[in-house]
Amino acid sequence: MANPNGKKRELIEGKSALIVIDIQQSTFVKKEVRSIDHMPDYAERMARTRTVIDKAREVGIPVIFIQEIHRANLIDFGRELDGDEDVHCLDSNPETEVAKEVLGFRKDDYLIQKRRYSAFYGTDLEILLKGLKAETLILTGGLTDVCVHYTYADAHQGDYFCRVIEDCVGGSSLEAHNASLRAMEYLQTGAVRQMDEVLQAMDAQR
Repeated sequence: MANPNGKKRELIEGKSALIVIDIQQSTFVKKEVRSIDHMPDYAERMARTRTVIDKAREVGIPVIFIQEIHRANLIDFGRELDGDEDVHCLDSNPETEVAKEVLGFRKDDYLIQKRRYSAFYGTDLEILLKGLKAETLILTGGLTDVCVHYTYADAHQGDYFCRVIEDCVGGSSLEAHNASLRAMEYLQTGAVRQMDEVLQAMDAQR
């Protein structure tokens, strides 16, 4: 049953931050076999985030890049290799770098490195967001059903307003992508948005 007490929220409530999750060099390298499955048009979805990054910079919204990275000796993978994923994002592999050229990464950008799916787990993201006084987090990147989803869940539990740009995230499969978006929308009505409406909301922040 729908919540009769639900309050309609603005797309951006208070100050916001754009969280760009795990868009790394490997995203744009063509391979027949990948260590992690990607849905069709995954790379195109990731590249589309550049438009959102440019708009965020234009209107003064901070951009925070998240990079999954693991030590080459595999010591910090934990249970991450117990499922469908093979070894990935090693610090010895140049493809683990953030896709700086595609995304327009700058030297003074915020960069958070993580060893787990959630960008909050074992990182200083929470401290950074408090310093920025961010209330709304706008999420892009991948995978929708893994790192985006777990970051979203932790942000939700930290009482942030969460928005996910549907056409700027991609999952391990289309089915998993859609299922995760439904789960996120369940937690916060209006969480799943299209890029065009996010760009409009950003413009209104001027």
